[in-house]
Amino acid sequence: MCVEHPITCTLAEAARYILINYMQIPALPVELVDFKPEIGLILGSGLGFFADDRIEVVGRLPYDKIEGFPVSTVPGHAGQFVYGTLEGKRVICMQGRFHYYEGYRMADLTLPIRLMHRIGVHTLFVTNAAGGINLDYTPGDFMMLSDHINFLGTNPLIGWQGDEGVRFPDMTEVYDGALRARIRDWAKAHSVDLKEGVYLATTGPSFETPAEIRAFAALGADAVGMSTVPEAIVARTLNMRVLGISCITNAAAGISKTELSHEDVSETADRVRPQFADLLAAGVQLA
Repeated sequence: MCVEHPITCTLAEAARYILINYMQIPALPVELVDFKPEIGLILGSGLGFFADDRIEVVGRLPYDKIEGFPVSTVPGHAGQFVYGTLEGKRVICMQGRFHYYEGYRMADLTLPIRLMHRIGVHTLFVTNAAGGINLDYTPGDFMMLSDHINFLGTNPLIGWQGDEGVRFPDMTEVYDGALRARIRDWAKAHSVDLKEGVYLATTGPSFETPAEIRAFAALGADAVGMSTVPEAIVARTLNMRVLGISCITNAAAGISKTELSHEDVSETADRVRPQFADLLAAGVQLA
């Protein structure tokens, strides 16, 4: 099998590799094309409630109803698109995302970004649950991403990308500076303690070791998680505006005094449910 080194494949193997791994965007769902969403939201672990709490829902489309589309396998990820209006804007939410640790290829877990781009989405909000590395962060804080560190060991742009997007995209400002400034001003005006920092992505599914956390801190990371970076990279190559928000659901290993668990992530996200919803809704309004 030639997954890692397609250049050594036979012609038939290479053709199959390209067909399976790249640019296999399913036929665009008619209901989403007709709706014409302008803003996309990816709701991270424990944050899917936002779609039900704040969006005036027009429709729902489970991922398994889209031929060739991945499905969510992680608790807390409902596995559907929810589309409707929010703050007078047409939005589409991923109520559940895909992760590299689920066994999906980068092409799979970034497929929704390409689909959203094709149906008209120009601005993408990427949310996640993250572990706090910065000692000033406590569970329940929100961090707006100023930058990221890709520690996944791969990149979603590796391989043939067709004629979609920029082949060598600039990553100087992945997370839109103008939009961040507006949200920063909103947070200040509403007395919201919004942190701003660097997110580091690992593959998971194991949580990080204390030694790894010390290394990540030395690299300049303020928070760590298992998502977000692939979607942000693909969105930027498609010239979409990107805004990232982390909910700090736990202190990272070695900083936390207790063992880490996925249940703690969900519990913290639920505790700050209204504050998170207010912040994300404000971001959509300001976009």
